[in-house]
Amino acid sequence: MFDYVIPEIRENEQQMIALRRHLHANPELSLEEFETSALVAEKLIEWGYQVTRDLGKTGLVGTLKKGDSPKAIGLRADMDALPILEETGLSYQSRVAGKMHACGHDGHTTILLSAARYLASDACQFNGTVHLIFQPAEEAIGGAELMIKDGLFERFPCDAVYALHNKPGLPAGKFGFYAGHFMASADTVKITVKGKGGHGAHPYNTVDPIIAASALVMSLQSIVSRNVRPGEVAVVTVGTFHAGFASNVIPETAVMELTVRAMKPEVRDLLIQRIHEISQQTAEAYGASASLEVYESYPVLTNSEKQTAEAKALAIKLFGRDAVEDNIQPSNGSEDFAFMLEKTPGTYFLLGNDGEGKQGCSLHNPGYDFNDAIISAGASFFVRLVENHCR
Repeated sequence: MFDYVIPEIRENEQQMIALRRHLHANPELSLEEFETSALVAEKLIEWGYQVTRDLGKTGLVGTLKKGDSPKAIGLRADMDALPILEETGLSYQSRVAGKMHACGHDGHTTILLSAARYLASDACQFNGTVHLIFQPAEEAIGGAELMIKDGLFERFPCDAVYALHNKPGLPAGKFGFYAGHFMASADTVKITVKGKGGHGAHPYNTVDPIIAASALVMSLQSIVSRNVRPGEVAVVTVGTFHAGFASNVIPETAVMELTVRAMKPEVRDLLIQRIHEISQQTAEAYGASASLEVYESYPVLTNSEKQTAEAKALAIKLFGRDAVEDNIQPSNGSEDFAFMLEKTPGTYFLLGNDGEGKQGCSLHNPGYDFNDAIISAGASFFVRLVENHCR
């Protein structure tokens, strides 16, 4: 389909499609990727890689060295599925009720395996070391951070690290690059508003936490519009609100949870600061009190200027100008590859999944499916990144 695909990768394409569909039919959630990890390790060992398992519990790294150069490059793929009931009706639909590869990690894993097979062959020549990072738990727990805590980059040092993600809506096989702050930080904030409970018929004897918390929901909306500079990306969303259990009882507490997102670390800090201040002051205005718990999730994903520019130039040089999309924009979504980019320079880029049918369906949707036609495209570019870096 794409004339830039490496011929030897094209020859093995049907085998890789079968492997991808096997992974799709047998999804595993975050930190449960035992069978997926075992399958990946088996393939890498078969092709001559040194495999190190159990990083971040279910993650692994396949290492291959050719020549005598000290240069080293890392390529990463995520492996976990989502707790979603699949509704595609495909012949290879998930066999596990309530679990589904609805983000394309089955495809990402297969792309990296396809690249791995060619990198290990005699047809591929490079001078250096490649570390293939198969990461667990991208969707929920931050598997990248877990692997780093297990010594990922101390044990497998890389000059640069790269990862891709499929992009529904972007034409199949097109690449998208963006230098700088590309994906938002994501934090969860739990706010507990404490009042004084009592009978619903006698509210004057109580401090109603529902009233205070309701006012707080509205006050929080002022943060982005009044405290963040125009043009900066910031989101404060109240996603849950729980209080009370009976219509005639004023409860003791009201609890809400927020998702907080920003595209710059300093904006992230500002949002958390203002949430603290507004929560406490609003609660006090109603005679209540507020306590906060902040669960830091993913930092801002920042693509290195140098590696992003080099990767984009390489794609244009090898695949042609039409293979690269110029209008890629930052996203309020989050991605734990951000942890790796905090430790090692690199870039996270997009690969078009298509714009129609199941491949055009949005990520995290029960009707989504990864586009098998782009496996060889992604694998070919991963190979070219290694060859370019390890010359």
